[in-house]
Amino acid sequence: MNILYTASEALPFIASGGLADVAGSLPRAINEEGNDCRVVIPYYGQIKQELKDKCSYLTNFTVPVAWRNQYCGVFTAVVNGVTYYLLDNEYYFARNGLYGFYDDAERYIFFSRAVLELLRYIDFKPQVINANDWQTALVPVYYDIFYRYQGGYEDIKTVFTIHNIQYQGRYGLEIINDLMGIPLYHTDLLEYDGDVNFMKAAIECADKVTTVSPSYAWEILDPWYSYGLDRILVKKQYKLCGFLNGIDQDVYNPETDPNIPVHYSYMNRGGKKICKEKLLEEFGLAKGDEPVIGIVTRFVSHKGLDLVKYVFEDMVRLGCKFTILGSGEKIYEDFFREMAYRYPDRVGVTIGFVPPLSKRIYAGADMFLMPSQSEPCGLAQMISLRYGTIPIVRETGGLRDSIKDAGGENGNGFTFKTYNANDMLDAVTRARVAYDNKERWNALVGHAMREDFSWKRSAKLYIGLYKDIH
Repeated sequence: MNILYTASEALPFIASGGLADVAGSLPRAINEEGNDCRVVIPYYGQIKQELKDKCSYLTNFTVPVAWRNQYCGVFTAVVNGVTYYLLDNEYYFARNGLYGFYDDAERYIFFSRAVLELLRYIDFKPQVINANDWQTALVPVYYDIFYRYQGGYEDIKTVFTIHNIQYQGRYGLEIINDLMGIPLYHTDLLEYDGDVNFMKAAIECADKVTTVSPSYAWEILDPWYSYGLDRILVKKQYKLCGFLNGIDQDVYNPETDPNIPVHYSYMNRGGKKICKEKLLEEFGLAKGDEPVIGIVTRFVSHKGLDLVKYVFEDMVRLGCKFTILGSGEKIYEDFFREMAYRYPDRVGVTIGFVPPLSKRIYAGADMFLMPSQSEPCGLAQMISLRYGTIPIVRETGGLRDSIKDAGGENGNGFTFKTYNANDMLDAVTRARVAYDNKERWNALVGHAMREDFSWKRSAKLYIGLYKDIH
């Protein structure tokens, strides 16, 4: 099949979160199953020069943005067998950062329209276009309104994937005329709760709507998780399904990872002990055999950090050490700094986004704490399993789908259900008890490292969906 996968970021070119991992890995896995999946992303100014040097100029054209036409250059590159198209407009994309600008609506209106205009200028006709999150949510909308009956655009199906429902692309109704160029009689497609809502419009127009885990697909039908979109999702529930994301097992591989001090494998795990010693040394923590709990996350409330705050000192008193990496809301940054000051030999904190350090935490920690209030999929728990680090998670979204409690059959971590600090503390306590039983712990680590969360399984599910709708 021919699939066009469009997103606002993709590895190896540019990344700010998990979407880039997906857009960089899933198309490759789909191609390995005998398909032709190509990726379209913006040509950001922040893309590293060595990656820009791999891109070749293809063509240019103009894109209608309401009453005006904007230049769009096209660069292309082939990476890991996947063809990438990078759409260039310096006014929109040559900036210091990806998102958070006053004209984000206009930037991604331009990009969504440009994705469809691109098909006139390349020798590739997709059977399916898969758009992702609010930044490309208008691709199925524009296709429905303007392109469906044009020559060369016949019989294309559209899929819209929700990675994080919290960010929906909500703007005032005035942009329908001013920026979108969509006739006002289509306002009912775009309007939701008095605003233009890009994500709602995609749910209306796409042939299928997917999420990044089966549990998240039914969770977002509940107002607790949906950030207001439950009404439209319940109405369009027949379109909705969820496939669990995977991870790139070549990138996250303790046998070859250049970012960790010593390589190790399932068969020879001695290097993990050295990684732990080096991690304690890097964070300036006391040496010893007590369990090290790693935390790598954005410091925001829905990541469960209120629970961590509430019982943090109880966990320290259990004999646990902490290596923490992240940044975000000041209240959490200040809290972790205070804990590092109060327990300098047991708590190490680095504020920031440092991918190589995250790898060293995955490799050197014994446990990985992820008590999220909501988690569409989560990749960190899969990565930690890959490195033999046992996850402690709340049963929500993709965490529920990937981690099973070690108290049952085929357990690969420790889980708790309710969003409650003492329930989380109980899971940490059970993990601490298991850690002291070396025979049981070694068996658990071995089972974790044998888990397969590669993209191959997810790719087959997506291919099946594409074939079903076409």
